[in-house]
Amino acid sequence: MSTENDLDHYQQTMMPSWGRPLAAFERGAGSYVWDVDGVEYLDFLGGIAVNVLGHAHPVFVEAVSRQAATLAHISNYFVTPPQLDLVDRLLRLSGGDRVFLANSGTEANEAALKLAKLTGRPRILALDKAFHGRSTGALALTGKPALRAPFEPLIGGVEHLAPTIQALEAAIGPDVAALIVEPIQGEAGVVPLPSGYLEAARELTRKHGALLIVDEIQTGAGRTGAWFGFQHAGIEPDAITLAKGIGGGFPIGALVTFHGTGDLFKPGQHGSTFGGNALAGAVADAVLAEVENAGLVENAAARGVELSEKILALGSPLVTGVRGRGLLLGIELAAPVANDVRAAAHRRGLIVNAPADDVIRLAPALNIGDDEIAVFLERFGAALADVAAASAPTTASASTPTGAPA
Repeated sequence: MSTENDLDHYQQTMMPSWGRPLAAFERGAGSYVWDVDGVEYLDFLGGIAVNVLGHAHPVFVEAVSRQAATLAHISNYFVTPPQLDLVDRLLRLSGGDRVFLANSGTEANEAALKLAKLTGRPRILALDKAFHGRSTGALALTGKPALRAPFEPLIGGVEHLAPTIQALEAAIGPDVAALIVEPIQGEAGVVPLPSGYLEAARELTRKHGALLIVDEIQTGAGRTGAWFGFQHAGIEPDAITLAKGIGGGFPIGALVTFHGTGDLFKPGQHGSTFGGNALAGAVADAVLAEVENAGLVENAAARGVELSEKILALGSPLVTGVRGRGLLLGIELAAPVANDVRAAAHRRGLIVNAPADDVIRLAPALNIGDDEIAVFLERFGAALADVAAASAPTTASASTPTGAPA
């Protein structure tokens, strides 16, 4: 068994929708993973904002083992205590009043789309460059034409707007069923909504009787230094969609509704064979309990500010700024060399990714501490130096680094 053999095996047997993988990983512990050749990597991507407790955390392992030995799945003709425990926790943390449990973020957004359709209004507003999933319904909401084009025509009635208050004011009206937004557009390059946008969106949607749906799939579970991104704005939406971090690595998604909005659904109008199964419910509840009990939301807020300041202090001519919030950060680069930086980081034993040509995304475990940050800075600084040396003419006129995220 070797990395190259596993990658070749993958390419011969798996559908080519992802291309060739970057590595073949065998095990993980905390914020570190090891490939099948025994090479160590510091994981600062966290399975794309999923592994909020890192890898093989004792709470995660114990919850999986205990529940798998008791009851895993019975279908939604029945209810289980782990399902109800999770629902109660989600409602308490979010302030919502009803939950639909699914298996992924895409499924959560499909449920939200159907919820919007149940208003009877024909138009749904979403934002340019948004990412809401790859199924045909969620893809219709996604503001990336290149992803949508091969599968069109998709579901009708969805319009994509520039992420400005002015564009929203011009587009919204009494025929709008819902506006769906991400507090931070992770797949667009960790791009936060403009200041005041969520507050204005709440006012405008309420004025016109439209639903405000906030996609918290990447920003939820404490990722931004609050339990959910919308809470930074001090507003309450009509629905939020969740996945990724709430399961800490176990597949689960959720639609949480507010203000009685969930009552739009009637029996038989939506469902999921696996959604809310006892195993997923027990694991997600245990993960969220650990995030809460260990103060990891607060750690995300503090470590995000620390990381931002220390990244800028590296003094790399490639780095022009850091944006985002908590432990969802985008490192802005002076040139379109993000893939080069990602590859150099990989060679240095560091996992990050490049959601845009000039942005590196960080989404590490919420329990990172001094040691992980020190290793990150050493390896990321070395990767930046590698790329800067190779592209010195391109970066000679780079601007002075400015700004850290709120």
